[in-house]
Amino acid sequence: MPDPNRIWTAALIVIGDEILSGRTQDRNVAQIATWLNVQGIRLAEVRVVADDQPAIVEAVNILRARNDYLFTTGGIGPTHDDITVDAIAAALGVEVIVHPKARAVLESYYETRGGLTDARLRMARVPDGASLIENRMSGAPGIRHGNIFIMAGVPSITAGMLEALTGTLEGGSPLLATTIGCWVAESEVADLLGKTERAHEGCQIGSYPFFREGRTGANFVVRSTDQARLDACVSALTYALEQGGWPVHPGGI
Repeated sequence: MPDPNRIWTAALIVIGDEILSGRTQDRNVAQIATWLNVQGIRLAEVRVVADDQPAIVEAVNILRARNDYLFTTGGIGPTHDDITVDAIAAALGVEVIVHPKARAVLESYYETRGGLTDARLRMARVPDGASLIENRMSGAPGIRHGNIFIMAGVPSITAGMLEALTGTLEGGSPLLATTIGCWVAESEVADLLGKTERAHEGCQIGSYPFFREGRTGANFVVRSTDQARLDACVSALTYALEQGGWPVHPGGI
């Protein structure tokens, strides 16, 4: 029987010079983290790397070894600087091949769009031994090799690939969360937060301070995979804060 307390983790490598230069703002971290949580998997770490093969190889080998799953976004397009497939193949010690099904999908997609050029054929290249992730939006599929998922950098295309993967990954219980807020300086309640978390096994309390309307406040996010434990921790924290003279705003401020 699977361990109900087992925590499944994933890492994400965001690949692209355009992200590091600031020309493009990444939107995939949030949507992948949210999707993973529904699958019962926690996004444990994110690394942003340039279009540089040694950097990608290093990140892939480190992150895939210490997480259950590894996702990458970016660098699988038709241009010369799209080197993600080559880098991951190098990390795995396998050759790059043209996947016959990917080639057929691209031939069909581009039949009325100018045909399958050599550049477009690059999007059918995969590390040997890989399977495909369906892409209904733009034809070019994503790639799965073991516990590695190689996905597009365009957020709307990434979303479609995630949809195709929904329900196919093994995970644990989804992480639940409740937010409450107070007009209080974080430092004033630090000990209270720690004491409450220690008293409620299986719960974590995150504190997120802010300065707004000329006042200092903080939102507290309580997380757990168990609804009863979550509710008990939220109730205890609410009571403790209000006893200290800090009225609580359910849902946060």
